Amino acid sequence: MKGKVFLVGAGPGDPELLTLKAFRALKTADVVLHDELIGPEILALVPKTAQLRSVGKRCGKKSARQEEINALLVQFALLGLKVIRLKGGDPLIFGRAGEEIEALRQAGIEVEIVPGVTAALAAAAATQIPLTHREKASSLVVLTGHHSAAGFSDWPASLSPKATIVVYMPGYDYEHTAQKLIEAGLKKSTPCAVISRATSSQEQVFRTTLEALPRAPQLEAPTLLVAGEVVRFADHDSLRQQGTWPAPEPNLIPLAEFPEQADSQEQSE
Repeated sequence: MKGKVFLVGAGPGDPELLTLKAFRALKTADVVLHDELIGPEILALVPKTAQLRSVGKRCGKKSARQEEINALLVQFALLGLKVIRLKGGDPLIFGRAGEEIEALRQAGIEVEIVPGVTAALAAAAATQIPLTHREKASSLVVLTGHHSAAGFSDWPASLSPKATIVVYMPGYDYEHTAQKLIEAGLKKSTPCAVISRATSSQEQVFRTTLEALPRAPQLEAPTLLVAGEVVRFADHDSLRQQGTWPAPEPNLIPLAEFPEQADSQEQSE
């Protein structure tokens, strides 16, 4: 009798953001194959009788190949086990769920997806940045700074200045990222924020503009980049009180000092 595979989103890191459905799936698991960044508080929910295995991918470290992960999912399911593939954030957003679903379907294995709170929503909530706004942002564009082995980029050639751009896994080549976004139509004065380890006790936020982004510090991964006029609405005073705002630096621009005048100068050019 074949088992079943659950692709489960663990959320951004805060265990309280785990869904009830994900919690119940973990408590009844036979096998859990988890990403590298899943925290110990969430892994502690896995039964002691279950097999727990890290199959995460981290830059610069030995990682499991996707083909190996697919094979493990199939093998455990063929043994009649309840298999949890535990992913950070949401499985369907830059989580390679499509590749795993395809492999499981080809093997005739039943699969169920349990969505999780994705990093964009968690980071926006933690910093109180509204990803959409009736006057400032009518669309949300989600991109990734990490690409396949082919090295191609499918970033759009044109972006609306009234869009909020969220870049997952932006890396540290901020100069190239800023250049790509400006070439696509965003203003140099567009406010942006690099958010590190959102919702965790180590969360840090660095706020700047696209023009000054190349001088941003290299905050600890995982990071997320949010760019758009909505960044002006962030609750920065609250972040400072919580101790999650880095100490003032030359590149850290106070909210009241965002270069509003640069917008009108660019429009007149």
